[in-house]
Amino acid sequence: MANAVRFAFTQPGSPVAEFIIELTDDKTNTHARRILSGEETNEIHVHGRIIKRTQPYNPKFSFHLDPSTIAFFTMAIEVCDANMLYAEDHLDEAGGAFLPGSHWCPWDSRLTREVT
Repeated sequence: MANAVRFAFTQPGSPVAEFIIELTDDKTNTHARRILSGEETNEIHVHGRIIKRTQPYNPKFSFHLDPSTIAFFTMAIEVCDANMLYAEDHLDEAGGAFLPGSHWCPWDSRLTREVT
């Protein structure tokens, strides 16, 4: 297990500046850094399982992504796609018909920086 490293992502058109994720796996950390450097151009979008609890590193939201489930993708099924604000506003529905299994894969997510 690696040290926890945090990264920020945005979604075009979202008025909220960033969503912060925490990665705890060396391979995933390396992949995220390759996205930021421009080396990785295919698997660049964030996905993972929602935990309905605020984290100090992501205080604008009442949910975060379970670090052990975070990975990156090229394409995903539509049922897990949602804007971060829509997910926040409908968090009580997440895990049912909305974001089944609490799996979230915002298609337009763009990693923007490593949080220091």
